[in-house]
This record gives sequence, C-alpha cells and structure tokens, in this order.
Amino acid sequence: MGDIDTHICRLAYEPEAPLYKDPTQPVEARVKDLLSRMTLQEKAAQMAQIERRVATPAALTNLAIGSVLSAGGSPPRDGATAEEWADMVDEMQRWALASRLGIPIIYGSDAVHGHNNLFGATIFPHNVGLGATRDRELARRIGEVTALEVRASGIQWTFAPCLAVCRDPRWGRCFECYGEEPEIVQMMTSIVSGLQGSPPEGHHSGHPFLAGPRNVIACAKHFVGDGGTHKGINEGNTICSYEELERIHMSPYPDCFNQGVCTVMASYTSWNGEPLHSSHFLITDVLKDKLGFKGLVVSDWEGIDRLCKPHGSNYRYCVAASINAGVDMIMVPFRYEKFLEDLISLVESGEVPISRIDDAVERILRVKFVSGIFEQPFSDRSLLDVVGCKEHRLLARVAVRKSLVLLKNGKEARQPFLPLKKNAKKILVAGTHADNIGYQCGGWTITWYGGSGRITAGTSILEAIREAVGEETEVVHEPNPTASTLLQQQKEPFSYAIVVVGEVPYAEMLGDRTDLSIPFNGHDTLSLIAGTIPTVALIVSGRPLVLEAQLLNQIEALVAVWLPGTEGGGVTDCLFGDCDFHGVLPVSWFRSVDQLPMHSSIGDGYNPLFPIGFGLRMFDKQL
Repeated sequence: MGDIDTHICRLAYEPEAPLYKDPTQPVEARVKDLLSRMTLQEKAAQMAQIERRVATPAALTNLAIGSVLSAGGSPPRDGATAEEWADMVDEMQRWALASRLGIPIIYGSDAVHGHNNLFGATIFPHNVGLGATRDRELARRIGEVTALEVRASGIQWTFAPCLAVCRDPRWGRCFECYGEEPEIVQMMTSIVSGLQGSPPEGHHSGHPFLAGPRNVIACAKHFVGDGGTHKGINEGNTICSYEELERIHMSPYPDCFNQGVCTVMASYTSWNGEPLHSSHFLITDVLKDKLGFKGLVVSDWEGIDRLCKPHGSNYRYCVAASINAGVDMIMVPFRYEKFLEDLISLVESGEVPISRIDDAVERILRVKFVSGIFEQPFSDRSLLDVVGCKEHRLLARVAVRKSLVLLKNGKEARQPFLPLKKNAKKILVAGTHADNIGYQCGGWTITWYGGSGRITAGTSILEAIREAVGEETEVVHEPNPTASTLLQQQKEPFSYAIVVVGEVPYAEMLGDRTDLSIPFNGHDTLSLIAGTIPTVALIVSGRPLVLEAQLLNQIEALVAVWLPGTEGGGVTDCLFGDCDFHGVLPVSWFRSVDQLPMHSSIGDGYNPLFPIGFGLRMFDKQL
C-alpha cells in the first residue's frame, strides 16, 4: 500500500476532533457537545474546587477536578515570584489537560485590592477607600491593572469584587465594602469591566463575558445581604423584607450582569434565618431566573459545611442542600473525595436530579469556553515584568490621593493647618502606623488576615514623608512616643507632628468588634503629642473609629487614610499640597458605638460626627 493510501486509511479510521475543541463553534454548541460526552463522575468533579495543597495528578488527571484555588496566604512558597506562581499553575493545568476529555482547570485567588497574595504586586487601597473616591473610571483602571498582574502569575479567576453594602461598621469586613449606600457600590462595579474587559454593544445581560487572555474572570460576591447582618456579626443573619433586600443589598448585582460578570459567590450569611447556601429561592428563583444570571455560582470556602452544626458533620445533607439550592461549584476545599462520593450517591438515589447536575456543569463549561482557556490554557510569560511596575504603582498612588478624606483642617476656619510646609526645620512623625506597610495594607495582603512590617514591597508613610520634605528638614520618628519625646520640644521645638495611628490588620470574623476605639492606645498617643505640638492625625483603618470631642479639639487636622496599600506617597502628595484632597466619606462617621447601626437612610435619628459624603478640600471652610 502506498503512502497516499495509508494516509486515506488513517483518515478513515481516525475520529474527527470533537466539536467542543473547535473554537469556531458557538459556545453553547461546544457546551452541549462536551456535556454529552461526560460521565456522572466527570460532571461531579467539574463541580469541585480544591485548594492547591491537595491538587495532585490523581485529582486533576484521573478525576478531572474542575477548579483549584489558593486560600489567602497559600503561595507556592513564602515570597514566591510571579514566575513561580505561573510554574505551579501551568503544571496543574498540564495535569488537567491529560484527563480523558482534556478539560482545563480555572485557578482562583482572592485578588481583592490588587494581586494581594503575590509578594511584590501592586496593592491598591481597600474598597472602603475606593468608595471615598466616587471615581468610576479609576475603579475600572484598577481592575485592568489587577487583571494583568493576576494573569502574569498564571491565574485566571479572582474572587472580586465584593458588592456588600455595609450597614454596620462593627462588621469585620467593612473595609471590603465600597460604602453604606447601594448607589456608591453600584458606581464602583465598573471594576468588573476593568477585570474582564468591556462587553460589546448588544451583549445579553447575565451572560458571562471575557475580552481576552489579559483579562480575568471576575466574581460578584457575596450573594446576598452580607453587609446587613444583625449587629454586624460576620456570617450572621440579615433581617429584612425581600423588598429591602432587593432595594439595598441586591441592587449592585444587575450592574455587574450588564458587564458580563462570569461568576457569583454565595454568602455565608442567612436571610431571615435561612442560610444563603441552601436558599433555592434566592439562588435559583431570584439570581438565576429573575435576574437572568447565566454564569456559575460558587460557594464560599467550606460554605456548605456551615449548613449543619458542628460544621460539616452531616456532609451528605450539606451537599444535597447546596446543590439543590442552585450552587454550581463547591469550594470544598480539602475533602474532595468525600464530596464526590456523596454527590454521586445523591444523584444515583434521586435526591439530587441529574438535570441539576447538568445545569451546574453547563454553567461551569460556559464560563470556561467564554474565557478562552481551552485555546490558551497556559500563562503568558510576557506579562511577568508588569508585576509591581512603575506605571501600576503610579496608578495606586493616584488612588491613594483620591481616597483620602480631609475631616478637619485648622482650629479656626480662616486658618487652615494644611498643606504642611516641606522646608520645616524639624518635624515629629509618630504612631504605630507611620512605618508599617503591613498595617497600611490591612487584611487580605500576603496572608488571609494581613501582617505587620515590611510584608511586601512598597513605600511606608514615613518613607514618603522623608522623600517629600526638604533636604534640611530633620525628621524624628517615634513609633511609641512618651513624655520624654516631648522634652525635645522644649530644647528645639518641632514645627509640627504627623501622628499615624489605626487598626491592626484583620479579615472576616477576626475583625468583628464592638469596641471601635483606636487600638494601640492611639487616642492617648494623639492626645499626648497634640497637647504640646501642632498635630495632624492620620487614621489608618478599615472603618470609622471613635474620635472623642476633646481629641478633636486638640488636633489641628484630621485625615481618614483608610487602608491605602503599598503606595504611601499618595498620602504625602496631599499632606504637603502637591495635590488637593478629593475623597468624601463612603460611610457615616458615628459619634459613639451606641448609635450603631447608623446609615444615612435612617431618617430623623441620623446624627453622625461626620455625615456620609463629607470631605473638605485643602482651603474649604469647616462645616
């Protein structure tokens, strides 16, 4: 037989490439074709998301697990580079592509204020600070930069943005919220178009979209009502009517659906006693049917385990309740064998309909096909140099400038204290937060709950002050000033003091507080210094803190710095008058915790220290 005959015979006997591998075919046709080829076990595996520490060839090749994630503080190694991240993700992707059907994984990470798990990445202000900017275009640009740095590390999916409307600052996730009113949150949803790219005109609302390989899959979270829990308790109960839930807590979601957000994460919280992870009404009837969401719904970390007490003790029930409610992918994250065993058994017994499984897998595959990951499954190494680059850090610095809220400027309306003089002879920089990048970044930075000190590359506020002042200016730094510090004032007076105080980093329930006084004796530090030296107070926090009237009278100026991230230069740009203050409060600044919960829509009882929307310009008169 000749060569031509051999080739013809080979063509006759070799099957054609399956339709789902043809990128010219419509997404829905590819989804239908691939779904038809999958076994029940393969479908169930696509519905599992596992933590990277348990991701193995057995899990990804033999079982065809659908997704992997890094928990906060779970890098390939401490201080791992973007290239090391990409190496890890690409290796896992090769394992997945070696499975029977070659379905790629999507890898997820909490890149919630920049690519915050990656050492050396650009860290932006947390959402509460971005809410103070009221700058829709800035949010979009931050999304673009975050997407590039996330993609540089091989990751395709970020669990952001958080759309919670924070109604009580006692909640430990207040800093993850853009504000206390839904209109502010709606405005900042433009970050979705930055992360994913902007869909074309005529795009159907609710359908997932991704512009290309330099964008990342976004995740609107946490559906729904997480910012409205009773007394601000994390994972608590939001008590309200459906009309209130829809008007306040649900209203930012349609804006994301219009932008083609690919995924939605269910909330740990309950609504009138019903856990969101088992609410068929909210997940299926409202989110999927009424709002028309066609992407995938993912659980939160061990979110289904919380459906019973002790957590996960009746795991079979947890799996059935969440899947039947409409959750499509379960962030397991560790005991995936048990999850698969229970889910397959539930389908075989009829307790979970196969139609529900098919709906879930269709949604997962739809996102994967839309993302282009079948065609471009591996990382783009040409992006490695963008991580923490000068251009990205400059954008973060601009974001810091615009997020700062000037709350007081001078004891007399006609005598503003700011801007500070750069050529002062001697200045005092005091407080626990002046030279601490970890503190100014807050939670969800390198680790889940954040850290202290030089946890990543950046510029502290103290470093920025040293860069801003004149060469002849002596800068004295005292993290924890005492009475002896003030003796210097008698010998050689300080021109002024910059005192930087605030909160220790935290995340989720670790940040729930009923006492919202300034930690580390911040009030006493401010009072000590301001009693002798003209003082500007910088509050580094994820929420308003108690400011007593006596202290407000002592200090000359007051700035809410929020959690600015790595670029401390944005703070000094405003302090020294290179830029004016821009930000306005995204939340009400209460007088006393006894007033909480407080928000601007409560009516006649609204009596804050500073109302939502308050913010001075450099030379504005006091209100």
